[in-house]
Amino acid sequence: MDDPADDPAQVLRDYLTDNDLEFTEQDGVFSFALPGERKLQTPVRVDIGPHALGIHAFVCRNPDESHERVYRWLLERNLKTYGVSYAIDRLGDIYLDARLPLSLVSPEELDRLLGSVLSNSDGSFNTILELGFASSIRKEWEWRNLRGESTRNLEAFRGWLESTEAEPGDSP
Repeated sequence: MDDPADDPAQVLRDYLTDNDLEFTEQDGVFSFALPGERKLQTPVRVDIGPHALGIHAFVCRNPDESHERVYRWLLERNLKTYGVSYAIDRLGDIYLDARLPLSLVSPEELDRLLGSVLSNSDGSFNTILELGFASSIRKEWEWRNLRGESTRNLEAFRGWLESTEAEPGDSP
């Protein structure tokens, strides 16, 4: 591999550096975090194997409740994602996963895939919390209101928390 563009690991290193993403690298495994808005950061691991590059991004821990509703929502979302799919591990934690043949690794394709990871992780985060952690969110909301504590970090859920008719997951 005389041309750095032929080395997927170097293409990834250059991409991460060019985009100011701090990363660690060990034995073909790169770890870094993508900054978000709803989900402050999405931890990502990229594995470079003999034939493919694998992307694994942590989205959310195993929901406390409504597993069927959460997983159905994720499967329906899989029909709309570019290059990534939602998956769960043996513990029930939610990930986004992708595979890319090494021959297709380029800065442009990394940008598309990691952009898809970020938009799907960040864009789905509040809905996953609403569906899978509604009871905990409601308890926290009530506790904070009773004590006069700030509810600022729960503002995204205000609509269904204050409504008697709205259900978690009904927000736009």
